Amino acid sequence: MSGGGLLAGPDGALRCPWGLSTEDYVAYHDTEWGKPVHGDDALYERLCLEAFQSGLSWLTILRRREGFRKAFSGFRIAEVAEFGPADAERLLADEGIIRNRAKIEATLANAKVLAAWEPGELDALIWSHAPKRKGRAPRTTGDVPAVTPESTALAKALKKRDVRFVGPTTAYALMQACGLVDDHLAGCVSRGK
Repeated sequence: MSGGGLLAGPDGALRCPWGLSTEDYVAYHDTEWGKPVHGDDALYERLCLEAFQSGLSWLTILRRREGFRKAFSGFRIAEVAEFGPADAERLLADEGIIRNRAKIEATLANAKVLAAWEPGELDALIWSHAPKRKGRAPRTTGDVPAVTPESTALAKALKKRDVRFVGPTTAYALMQACGLVDDHLAGCVSRGK
């Protein structure tokens, strides 16, 4: 993120600058990013998409999200856990997703790991790493961290439980997207909603 501050959108409302860069981002910024997400399958989806985003623009993932959902059975953990080698090859040929072997293999392996967990266990683990103290609202995008002690701890906790392809930066992006932290800038129309 650059060091930019709030910008007025076409409706006059102030938003985080990245949230105005494309129509796709406006909708995502206003209706999803930073809103609390619960449920193992919903969090598995976000975890997978954040991993696929690694090294790419989030916009690339956002625009292919429906393709990902179709390819990975709506990110239903129990269903993806049943995928085998033929499914992996099918996914590698699917133009509707990012065809990265390591990321696909991690998505399938993580489903197998998570399928053995108790219902609600992924949700509880992720949300147990939400910061206890709410931070001060960032004033510019330059004030938003890429990694925090909580995201580092979350990444370690997931790795300890054999969840792959999640580091502290990916864990923090997950925390932002799923509402564990509110990194909408101070004065943003979506802050605190």
